[in-house]
This record gives sequence, structure tokens and C-alpha cells, in this order.
Amino acid sequence: MPRNLHHLKPIAAVVGSLALAATLTACGGASSASDAKVVTVYSADGLKGENGDGWYDQVFKDFEKQTGIKVKYVEGGSGEMVQRAVREKTNPQADVLVTLPPFIQQADGKGLLQKYTPKGSDQVAGGDKAADATWTCVVNNYFGFVYDKKELKQAPTTWEELLDARYKNKLQYSTPGVAGDGTAVLVKAIHDFGGKEQALAYLKKLQANNVGPSASTGKLAPKVDKGELLVANGDVQMNYAQAKDMPNLGIWFPKATDKATDAAGKPTTFALPYAAGLVTKAPHADNGRKLLDFMLSAKAQQQVSEIGGGFSARKDVKATDANAIALTKLMDGVALFEPDWADIDKNLTSYVEDWKTATGS
Repeated sequence: MPRNLHHLKPIAAVVGSLALAATLTACGGASSASDAKVVTVYSADGLKGENGDGWYDQVFKDFEKQTGIKVKYVEGGSGEMVQRAVREKTNPQADVLVTLPPFIQQADGKGLLQKYTPKGSDQVAGGDKAADATWTCVVNNYFGFVYDKKELKQAPTTWEELLDARYKNKLQYSTPGVAGDGTAVLVKAIHDFGGKEQALAYLKKLQANNVGPSASTGKLAPKVDKGELLVANGDVQMNYAQAKDMPNLGIWFPKATDKATDAAGKPTTFALPYAAGLVTKAPHADNGRKLLDFMLSAKAQQQVSEIGGGFSARKDVKATDANAIALTKLMDGVALFEPDWADIDKNLTSYVEDWKTATGS
């Protein structure tokens, strides 16, 4: 509006314009907020580098350069990010939510995600995206543990080894129900021990060596590298990327112990992908759609292993870089199983409560 006073509209007209603008905003119409060149991402930790050299760092930088849209980034445990989005449901602040299972299913079940099919998602396997198009895997990943290669000449191989007195106050895993990787500890233990009761009985014993709760899995690896911990939980993508700057960090997978499992005596793991969805009533939904498209573009997916140390979500992207070769070797001989995520999502609260009771957490 011109600054000259004689050009000012009558007060009634100005009030009417403000009222109309407020109505449009309330109805999700045009507003300065929706036109802003910004997109807000709520994400589980692991894809942003400790030194600005992670997959997110590169992708966000390229996205901003190509579109002029600035990425605002908020990081925390998967459960923590979902709970934050729940609290903000009546006034959403995030545009894109990225979490690990079963929290992406939980977010979907709570109505936090709206339908959107990103470009390139046709190349994502059916099990790595929602049937109703509310979320799509952007980086494939697997659950794992880390150990201190300096203090331990060989990696542990079984769950039972972790009960040894040498691990007292030298072992820590992130909190189930709060962190995605922490919840994964529970999922893998239930599989490897052949049932929930057996897994909880073991985790109750393990509590004697456990340092205590941690909301963030990403903060455990530095403690292992420094020798403050000997063992912690994690995931392959995050820990492989961290190992570039943490020379004492090694990755390992506990063996299944119950004869009833199909992988008895073998190291096991399962897919733990980073899944992304567009937030319901996102303040910058169009920018969120553009970012999801960009993350699933062939170029960004080619960088998943090259830069991020992870596995591409797209079947048509065949990575041949040094990281991809090393990751393939790391996974060689490890048996994969597929958790029933629908069941875990349905019973997550009771599983976590049972874990708290068993461990006194």
C-alpha cells in the first residue's frame, strides 16, 4: 500500500479487507504464510551429518538452491516428533514428518498425514509405502548395534554376552516408545527370543548393565567411540555415516537365540526405513510436496549411499559407490525378517508398558 496518506483506503474498507484475509486464512485459502518460501521438516535423527556432511545437509542445500525454498529442520526421536505433531494438530507447524516404523504408522493412525504420491514413488517397493499414499520411504535402513572396536577386539555375537559383568554401566539403548531405534530393540528381542515374555525376561536381566534411558539414539554412538560405552543400539545408515568421524565405531547384529525362530543361530535384522509424509493441514503444503518429490528424485536417491551411508528407497537406483559396496558386504550373512508393523502399531502402548514394568524404567 502506498505510504502517502491521501492514498489510504477508508477505515471501513481496510477492516473489511482484514476480515476477508482472516476468513481466507481460516479456510486454508491464500495467505502470506502459505506463500512463504519455507518448508518445515520434523524428523527422526540420523540423516543429518554431525559436521554438516549428511544426506539431509546435501539434499536441503540442493533443494534450496533449485527452488529458493528454505528448509527449517527440527530433530528428535521418532516418538518425540509424532507427539509434538499431535500437540500441534489444531495448529500444525510442520509440513513434512519423517520417522521410523512403527511411528509413521502411528502418525497415520492419528490423522497427522495427508495423502500425497511423490514423483518417483512408483519405484518404491509396496511394503515401503502406505497403501493409501499417506507416507513413503525416502531412505532404506536396517536396525543394528554398535560396539567400541578399540576396547573390544571382537564384536559381541549374542544377546547373552551383554549380560557379562564387563558391560556393567558400559551399555545403553535408547528408550522404546520414544526413539524409533529404541522401539526396534524391543522388536528384535521379541523375534530373536521367540516371544514377548522371553524377550522381556532377558531385558529385565540386561537392566543390571544398562546405563539408563536415552531419548536420542544418535547421541549414543559418540559415547561408544570415546569408550564411555562398550555397546549401544543404533541403525546401519546412521552408524555407518557416523563411523567416518568415529574410528572406534563398529556395527554388529545379535544372533537369534530361540530354536523356534527361522533364523536360529544367525545374526538377524530387519528393515527400519525413514518414511516421510505430508502433514495434514501443513502450513506450506505445496512446498512440502516439492521437497518430498526432491527427496525421491533419482539424483537425491543416488546420494543416499554415496553421502548418507544408507540404502536407496528406489528400486531403479543401483548404487555402485564405495559406500554401497561396503554396506552390501556388511549385510552379507545377516538374516532379514519382516515385523508385523500393523500389530506393533496396534499394541505399541502395551508393549512399552510391559517393558517399563519388566525393567523398572
